[in-house]
Amino acid sequence: MNINSLKRSHILKMAMSSSEPGSSEPFATKAVKITCVVLVYWFVSITMVFVNKYLLASPVLQLDAPLFVTCFQCFMTVLLCFLLTTLAMLCPSLVKFPSIAFDFKVSREVLPLSIVFIGMITFNNLCLKHVGVAFYNVGRSLTTVFNVLLSYVMLKQTTSLRAILCCAIIIGGFCLGINQEGAAGSLSWSGVMFGVIASLCVSLNAIYTKKVLPAVDGSIWKLTYYNNINACILFVPLIVITGELKVLYDFDKLGSYSFWTVMILGGVFGFAIGYVTGLQIKFTSPLTHNVSGTAKACTQTVLAVTYFEEVKTFLWWMSNLLVLVGSFAYTWVKGLEMKRVQEQTLNKNQERNEAKV
Repeated sequence: MNINSLKRSHILKMAMSSSEPGSSEPFATKAVKITCVVLVYWFVSITMVFVNKYLLASPVLQLDAPLFVTCFQCFMTVLLCFLLTTLAMLCPSLVKFPSIAFDFKVSREVLPLSIVFIGMITFNNLCLKHVGVAFYNVGRSLTTVFNVLLSYVMLKQTTSLRAILCCAIIIGGFCLGINQEGAAGSLSWSGVMFGVIASLCVSLNAIYTKKVLPAVDGSIWKLTYYNNINACILFVPLIVITGELKVLYDFDKLGSYSFWTVMILGGVFGFAIGYVTGLQIKFTSPLTHNVSGTAKACTQTVLAVTYFEEVKTFLWWMSNLLVLVGSFAYTWVKGLEMKRVQEQTLNKNQERNEAKV
C-alpha cells in the first residue's frame, strides 16, 4: 500500500526530530550513509511499483481483484505495526516503536481521513492497473496542482506566481503525455481518470492528516495503524459489492505459495516506504528528498521502458521531462519561499527583543 500516499511532510518532520545537528562525524562516513539511505529508498519505492503492477495487471497472474490486493496490503501494515509494537515491548533497546492499542473512539475520529485514504490507495492501484509503469508517473502528476487548488479553496492560502507557473509546466507535461499515449495507441482513459482522482485524494489526504494527527498524539505510526484498520473493515463490503469474491473463488492460483509470497512482499514494501521516506529526510533534508523523488521517478520510467521493451517518441519523453522539471521547480520555489518567511520571522523576533532591551 502506498503509505507514501499519507502526506510525506508529516513523516519527514517526525523523522527529523531525532537528527543530531552539529555531529562531528567524518564527511566520508556521512556521505556513505546518505548514499545508502537514498539507494534503499529508491529500491523500495521502485520495487513496490513493479510488484504492484504484477499483482494488478500481470497476464501471467490474471487476477482482476484490485480491491482485494489493496485490502491485503492494508492488513499487512496492521500486522507489521502489531509485530513492531510487540518487539519494542520485548526488546526496547533494539526496537523503537510507539505502543499501539486499539481504541474505538480514536478509530472513529480517524474515520473521515480513512475514507480519503482508501480513495487514495485504491485509485493509485487502479491507475497502475490500467496504465503502464512508464506512464504511471505522468498519470499521477497532478498532485502538486491539486495541492495549490485545495490550499486556496479549503485553507484560503494563496500561491505565488512562480509556483503557479511551475504547475502550468506540470499540466503541460500531463496533457502532452496523454496526447502521446493516445498517438501510440496505448492510452487508457480510465487509467488517466483514476490517476487524476488519486492525485486529488493525495492532496485531500494531506489536509485531513493535519486535522486528525492530534487524535493520535501526533504519531504518524499510530495514524498509520488506525487508518489501515479502518481501511480493512471498509474494504470488505466494497469487495463484496464489486464481485471480487467470485473472482477470488475462480482464481486458480489462490493456493499458490508463489502468489502469496508476492502478496506479502507487496505488503512489506508498502509498509517500508513510510519508514525509508522518513529515513531519507532524516539523513538529508525535505528539499533533497523531493529532488531524490524526482530523480527516482525518472529512473523508474527508464527502467519500465527498458524492462517492458517499449519504444517511445521524442515528444513522449518530453512530456515526462516537463512533469519532472515542473515538479522540481515547484519544490525549489516553495523551499525558497519558506526560507524567506523563516528569515522574516527571525528578523521580527530580533527586532522585538532589541526593542524590549
